[in-house]
Amino acid sequence: MLAMIRRRPSDDAGGERSVSDLPAISLFSGAGGLDLGVERAGYKILTAVEYEVDAAETLRRNFPHAVVLEGELTTLSTRTILSAARLTKGEAELLVGGPPCTPFSKSGYWLEYKRSGKDPDASLLDEYLRVLEEARPRTFILENVFGLAYRNHNATWYKRLLKTCRALNYNVSAEVLLAADYGVPQRRQRVFVVGSLDGTPNFPRPTHTGPHETRRRIDSELPRHVTTGETIGDLADRDDLAEEREAVNGKYGHLLPEIPPGDNYLYFTAKRGHPAPKFEWRKRYWSFLLKLDPDQPSPTIQAQPGPYVGPFHWNDRRLRLPEIKRLQTFPDEYEIVGSRRSAQVQLGNAVPPALAELVARAARYSGKERQKS
Repeated sequence: MLAMIRRRPSDDAGGERSVSDLPAISLFSGAGGLDLGVERAGYKILTAVEYEVDAAETLRRNFPHAVVLEGELTTLSTRTILSAARLTKGEAELLVGGPPCTPFSKSGYWLEYKRSGKDPDASLLDEYLRVLEEARPRTFILENVFGLAYRNHNATWYKRLLKTCRALNYNVSAEVLLAADYGVPQRRQRVFVVGSLDGTPNFPRPTHTGPHETRRRIDSELPRHVTTGETIGDLADRDDLAEEREAVNGKYGHLLPEIPPGDNYLYFTAKRGHPAPKFEWRKRYWSFLLKLDPDQPSPTIQAQPGPYVGPFHWNDRRLRLPEIKRLQTFPDEYEIVGSRRSAQVQLGNAVPPALAELVARAARYSGKERQKS
């Protein structure tokens, strides 16, 4: 039985964007999850850089006050970016961005060029650092998949990132944050690197608590993680929101109704005691035939899921875009431009605005409070 519907995280995390004179620049902006969060924290995005056509149009629809530069950052000079924002070096209060995360994700470790740290896309991290050095904002926030902080082939990139930022005289803090600990109904982990010219930046304290992997202690003083049932339960039976191709068919689609909420393909293994096993133990990705549990946060929303990659709805179908927007804490009215596939990519790659807001607020009020209210 679903828990009672309560206010969604997108309602609780600021909601309205304030008019501000704290100028901010956004790189690798995507659908604008980071940008929406930092505007709720009191900044104003003046220029956003994005090379995907649909994502650039999404930004224009939702940030009409910003100049959206559509193109690869490698082809844009810092002078061009500052000029679009009508700023000069040192005038930006904040630089935000999440360089494409594929080079640093767990996916593709079997590729030699990824294991050896030679993925050409990883150079986009250098482009972020180039703009950081040349624009000289007072504060910066860099977000990426938590795999960037792994002690593996990514270690070289991560150490160089921190070393370079400190060499530019920024006080730097870095942490891997679990989105569910900050009111997002999703167990999504991301690494945030925050730097300030004023003082050592802080990170927000968790607002929620709940079980996660090796966590041994749950803070009884905090409310429990926001669940999928609380977030999208009121949309579950909305036939008017039905989408084409939301049914899971093909070779394995018929298995989904048998899987209990919160479970995955492992339900059909001998180790779990299934009388007619269909899969070997841990021979598939965890997200294979993974189904939401209405009483738990969602697993990470995928940007490009395969035909049998979840999370799937507990009603045995694919998630609909309005549901994905809520699980990512975007407002219902936030407009995503492009095809269904393009929208999935944009939303799946986005930073949950509710998490971005809390990180930006903590960064804004760290060290000296020279920022204007």
